[in-house]
Amino acid sequence: MNQFEMIVMIVAIVSVASIARAKYGIVRRHRGEELVQRGPDPEAERLRAELKALKDRVAVLERLATDSSSALEREFDRLRERA
Repeated sequence: MNQFEMIVMIVAIVSVASIARAKYGIVRRHRGEELVQRGPDPEAERLRAELKALKDRVAVLERLATDSSSALEREFDRLRERA
């Protein structure tokens, strides 16, 4: 194996290792520190839940705005009975 082949093999191994780390979400914080697995971001999960709740509210408001007046009155009566 000559020097050129050795350099190509080293570059290939480093590239494959970098791709594998990126795929599995493994991060190296500082040189020599152990590898750390990235977990789910709690802030992102909270924002997803809030977005879903807001989408549900908008869907209800759209339905109330587009329904006929009799359907709207029935919906208000049903909500009053619940409270």
